[in-house]
Amino acid sequence: MKKILIVDDDEGILTLLKNELLYLKNIKPYFAKSYKETMTLIREHKGDFHAAILELNMPDAKNGELLSLANAHKIPSVILTSSEDSNLKETILKKDIIDFIQKDGPLNIKYAVNAISRTLKNYDTTVLIVDDSKMYRQIVSDTLNKIHINVLEACNGQEALDILGSNNHISLVLTDYEMPKLNGLELIFKIREKYTKDKLGVIAISSADEQDIITKFLKYGANDFIHKPFTYNEVVTRVNSNLELLDLFQSIKDMANKDFLTGAYNRRFFFEAGEVIYLKAKRKDSSLAVAMIDIDKFKNINDTYGHDVGDIAIKEIKKVLDESLRASDLMARFGGEEFCILLENITIENIEILFEKIRQKFEKNIININDLTISYTVSIGIYYGASASLEDMIRLSDEALYKAKESGRNKVVIQAVEN
Repeated sequence: MKKILIVDDDEGILTLLKNELLYLKNIKPYFAKSYKETMTLIREHKGDFHAAILELNMPDAKNGELLSLANAHKIPSVILTSSEDSNLKETILKKDIIDFIQKDGPLNIKYAVNAISRTLKNYDTTVLIVDDSKMYRQIVSDTLNKIHINVLEACNGQEALDILGSNNHISLVLTDYEMPKLNGLELIFKIREKYTKDKLGVIAISSADEQDIITKFLKYGANDFIHKPFTYNEVVTRVNSNLELLDLFQSIKDMANKDFLTGAYNRRFFFEAGEVIYLKAKRKDSSLAVAMIDIDKFKNINDTYGHDVGDIAIKEIKKVLDESLRASDLMARFGGEEFCILLENITIENIEILFEKIRQKFEKNIININDLTISYTVSIGIYYGASASLEDMIRLSDEALYKAKESGRNKVVIQAVEN
């Protein structure tokens, strides 16, 4: 959960900001209406805020003291102000801030929140800078650090490929053109042999004036181009724009592959990815496990508390399974309150231990919803071994689930066929 500090003495602006912040996930906003209240919040939280939206001049701080306070605690800040002083803007932009935005309409409120949203995402974003000039690497690195992006550096194309090969968390590559060993064009060509544009963004940076070079960069697979010399705002704007585009690509994939309510993979994706896992296991003549998990007496939850509480109960399944399963385990919501899991490289003894622990977790779990507390148990049916098809394994695990329900619920039933 990331914490955001919001400071403004205008109640109307605070209301607009609160409404926009509702759309951001995993954030906790804190509001202040004066410099004094801001100092109190910063002391209480020991300066631990991930970002801030600040009015520059408050009644009890008319000389930019709020920004100085945020800078002293290294809180990346968007300045949202009614001031129209262009000289002031230029002065402020030289300080350690994300952006300077005037309060001249709801669109600018939305823009300020978007700038904060991007900065919060940047904490988990890594960019690779490739340039044989240490000075330029430092300039770009300082710029990206200012908006809290994690930075890796390479001095040539070959070193960049080595870093990409050992780090799968890089979102964007910024590469120069003229470099030893492997120039920028050659690097992009190599990158696009392995990574598509929606997987890894590339921005080319060059002082070359020839239009042909820019065209070649784009043809070879660059997402964007920045001409040297560049300004701070140009780098920040283009990097943020490309990162937002990558986020959009990921959102579209998620809409196709994931369940809207829980964020778990959907049934269609489970069969696509599961078939690959199944065929690999078949080639190796190794066993797989398919587990079906279903909430006991789920209809009672809906009938007693309503479908909104039922939805929370379903989302709790995803939460508990995320805490219990390995990253390699494939888990999907099959529909209603039923989830399916495909596991490879695991013994039947460990299957028994794992799912008994999961059953007990649900048995002991209590969900607090406002003044309401609910709890429920689950039944689990598992097929372990090898079968004629993935669909057949799912059918057999479903049969095991039925036996768990029929024998009293809150049980794990395993059907096993050893190779």
